[in-house]
Amino acid sequence: MAALLKTYPYSELDAAQRKALCQRPKIDTEAVFEAVKPIIDAVAVRGDAAVREYTQRFDGANTPLVCIPVPKETPRLDPDLKASIDLAYENIRAFHLPQLGQPLEVETMPGVVCRRVTRAIERVGLYVPGGTAILPSSALMLGIPAQIAGCREIVLATPPRPDGSIAPEILYIAQRCGVTRILLAGGAQAVAAMAMGTESCPKVDKILGPGNQYVTAAKMLLQNSDAMIAIDMPAGPSEVLVIADRTAHPAWVAADLLSQAEHGTDSQVVIVAVDGFDHASLEKELAAQLQALPRSEIAAEALTKSYCLQVKNSQEAVHFSNEYAPEHLILQTADAEALVDTVVNAGSVFVGHWTPESVGDYASGTNHTLPTYGYARMYSGVSVDHFVRKMTVQRLSEAGLRELGPHVMRLAEAEGLEAHRNAVQIRIKD
Repeated sequence: MAALLKTYPYSELDAAQRKALCQRPKIDTEAVFEAVKPIIDAVAVRGDAAVREYTQRFDGANTPLVCIPVPKETPRLDPDLKASIDLAYENIRAFHLPQLGQPLEVETMPGVVCRRVTRAIERVGLYVPGGTAILPSSALMLGIPAQIAGCREIVLATPPRPDGSIAPEILYIAQRCGVTRILLAGGAQAVAAMAMGTESCPKVDKILGPGNQYVTAAKMLLQNSDAMIAIDMPAGPSEVLVIADRTAHPAWVAADLLSQAEHGTDSQVVIVAVDGFDHASLEKELAAQLQALPRSEIAAEALTKSYCLQVKNSQEAVHFSNEYAPEHLILQTADAEALVDTVVNAGSVFVGHWTPESVGDYASGTNHTLPTYGYARMYSGVSVDHFVRKMTVQRLSEAGLRELGPHVMRLAEAEGLEAHRNAVQIRIKD
């Protein structure tokens, strides 16, 4: 049977080939933008009516109401599922709550006090995917930091079910996280509705959350339009890179790879195998576990875009990982903890054999909304910081201005900004 993963020996690759391995499966961005722009334009002109039409076309759902207040009635949930959601909520909240930090105040010189204070972004839109799978975990990952930040208006957008209703798991989480309104829509039409506002959907200031290439394209287009919105980050398909040495269990590695491959056909999974890792057993495990997956066709297609890289040691493995900059990095090695300090570019790191990526997706406490497609080089995963702004404040006494003022006037004069200089001089003269 043919191997499921293409294999490359790292030592035999030149610089160009190594760089090519860091490239993700190519997306025809121009075609995606062309598909998304008419949707944005339609929502801008026709509001709720356009959102309803696209929801019917893409999700097969008839939704007379587009954006509704969060119902107060508690939805019926399986008690065990409810308990798991509650535990995840508490863990995620426990990790995110300290992220608010303490106010900063510094007296930079006598009589000159500078502060930095935190203010919540007033209106945020949370995009919770629901196309091929309902993702209540995304509602938790976005809703909890928004709640902690104190955002006044929280709109949660998610595709409705065919009967036009919202999954009870999503509804329960929305209630727990203090969401104010639910937009019964997904895709580019949901992003457009939140960015520009419609008859029933309030306009937001920032949109956050994962989504497919059309959702990402809509976020990027609208961020550069007169809609005046911010987004969390550009993002691509889900991905994982696993570093495994001779101590790694092939069955566990296979499970970690498939846990991301099942996200979508455009996902990419990579194993960087240190000398001594049992690659033959990995291939057998991949085949066996793949066959048993309900989403096996999706995962199998993703594996065609994935590969195994063979390296000599853990240091070489981390060097490549830093070049690749994965969304998720799993360290299944004997020296996993020691390697963490050498990791520079990764969205989230999972350390040791007992730490599957799935725990971060659901309930360990960290956030699973992470930079993909190599953006881990310059973006962080979603945190409370994404829902707040930092505002600086300064206060000078008379003595402080007399001491600092001459230096400010001298600098303003050097820049040729006489009004700046005068704003200081007029006070000192008086």
